[in-house]
Amino acid sequence: MKKILIAVLIASTLLYSCKAKDAAAAADAKDATKTEAADAAAPAAEKPAKPATKADIAYAFGVAIGTSIKETGVEIDYSAFVKGMKDTMESKKAKVTVEEAGSLIQGALMEAQAKKAVAAAAEEAKFFEENGKKAGVTTTASGLQFEVMKPSDGAKPVAANTVKVDYVGTLLNGTTFDSSITRGEPAVFPLEGVIPGWTEGVQLMTVGSKYKFWIPSALAYGDQGAGDVIPANSILVFEVDLLSIEK
Repeated sequence: MKKILIAVLIASTLLYSCKAKDAAAAADAKDATKTEAADAAAPAAEKPAKPATKADIAYAFGVAIGTSIKETGVEIDYSAFVKGMKDTMESKKAKVTVEEAGSLIQGALMEAQAKKAVAAAAEEAKFFEENGKKAGVTTTASGLQFEVMKPSDGAKPVAANTVKVDYVGTLLNGTTFDSSITRGEPAVFPLEGVIPGWTEGVQLMTVGSKYKFWIPSALAYGDQGAGDVIPANSILVFEVDLLSIEK
């Protein structure tokens, strides 16, 4: 259980550090676009950095840990949080042991995750019910929904095939998380090696056609999500052009 507490702190610190690195990278990219005239200009004198105070460092820890806790969805009592931190830092007898604290945190995280899952499931069911009523949208037995954007009379793939496609994948809010169009190169993959929604959906297509798919989270990445790109319990939207059946 002690590892859980340490993991929270490590995750917070890493998150804070990664955001700082991203900001630095953006600054470097911006500098790279300067004109030669600007580069030739004499740089302004920089003031020496002000040494961080204990208050600065403490606040930074609060921001990092607070960000991590906020993302879990767990609600906390700030007074109790500060007291627990102070008792530990001052080596006073705490109300709970580190092991007990870890157990409490684990329980809270599981409860918060369960609440998120219930809310997401209700929102997903509502979306698919409404989307399925739209003209041109078909719902399969698995819950996958699709719309034929461009029909064709080409060959139809089976699960054992490898296909070449162009596609754009977005979340319901319109955020693009993947696109072969952006990469400038079609994707080639075996239908048995992708998420279930893709395996089922592409088999409905014919070479030369273009479909739009709405994939339930259960046929995508479920409650695990996919890294920082696709949140847990996400409905995925794909526009797919089936270019060819490779084998």
